[in-house]
This record gives sequence, C-alpha cells and structure tokens, in this order.
Amino acid sequence: MKVFLVDDSAIVRERLVTMLSEVQGVEIAGEAENLHDAIKGFEKLKPDVVILDIRMPGGNGIDVLENIKEKRPATKVIMLTNYPYPQYRKKCMDSGADFFFDKSTEFRKVVEVLNHLIIESSE
Repeated sequence: MKVFLVDDSAIVRERLVTMLSEVQGVEIAGEAENLHDAIKGFEKLKPDVVILDIRMPGGNGIDVLENIKEKRPATKVIMLTNYPYPQYRKKCMDSGADFFFDKSTEFRKVVEVLNHLIIESSE
C-alpha cells in the first residue's frame, strides 16, 4: 500500500515515517510540505492513501483533498491536523475525507487505520 505524506512540518513527517515503517505492507511513496508539491506528488505517485494536514504553505489541505477526490475518488485520505474543530471536520468529511484525526490526541490512530486498510485490501 503506497502512502503519500503531506504536512508542512518536517518533524511530523519524520514521526509518521518512523511510525509507519513498523506497519507491514506500507510503503512511503513520497512526501510534500506545500500545496503545489502535494498536488504534483499525488498526480505523479498515484498513492493508495494520502495523510494530509489542513494548514500548509500555498493553500490548504482541503483544496488538496478536493483535488484528490476529483481525480482519483478511490484514494483513501486521512486528515491529520492540529485544527480538530467541528467546522473543519465537517468540511473535510463533506469534501470526501475518509478519516479525520487530531494530531495531539489521535496520532497513533493512523497506524490502526492503515493496518485495517491492508487487511481489507487483502481479503
């Protein structure tokens, strides 16, 4: 399962890479830190899953989410943000996000979701 990481924080991306390296069947396809690189990387890499932050230089993750779901609706998108407010959750879910997690309290849920998706895809 190819995973693409989009977050403006190098520390968050590094933490995700470390955490996801423990998940059998996950390959980190690439990383991006801004809107432009996120869209370009997604189109080039065609990942199965995108882990996406809301706030980033050049725009926001919701724009990237909408772009992903328009081009490849089957791609799973996990929103991982420091802005877990109800209005953001609603906007992301309405725009096609598959999951929405708070970085400060739900970071490890990303591993649970990926493990579940891997099991699901092998059935």
